[in-house]
Amino acid sequence: MFHKNSQVKAPINDRVLFIGFLPETMSAEELAPLNMTVEELTVQFERSREAIQAQGVAGEMCGISKDPDEAEAELRKRFAEGTFGVALIGGGVRFLPENTVLFERIVNVLIDLQPGIRLSFNNSPQNTLEAVHRWLDH
Repeated sequence: MFHKNSQVKAPINDRVLFIGFLPETMSAEELAPLNMTVEELTVQFERSREAIQAQGVAGEMCGISKDPDEAEAELRKRFAEGTFGVALIGGGVRFLPENTVLFERIVNVLIDLQPGIRLSFNNSPQNTLEAVHRWLDH
């Protein structure tokens, strides 16, 4: 499914910021909803990264801290270097109730930094490219 019939404008550019926790920052309990180990998640991230590059998507990985202030600082640093049309916020950030404040902060910082940015959400590293293309192919 794509957003081709949406009245929301297309992204301002095709640069994508992939936001998520580095696998090594995740505990076994946090990975349980994904049914993955840290090692499996690391492999999936690498496969996603390779698939994204192979498709020619202009993107940057943005590993963030679980601390909202540190995450905001990292996002502000990235946007000081350039604009992004799409931000993909990974499931590790979104799925766990204890990350609600962090997720809320990320969404609002992104809107503050880049009005009109399109937000994209994957369900796992395997469908990251599909999630991004929902907006890039708008």
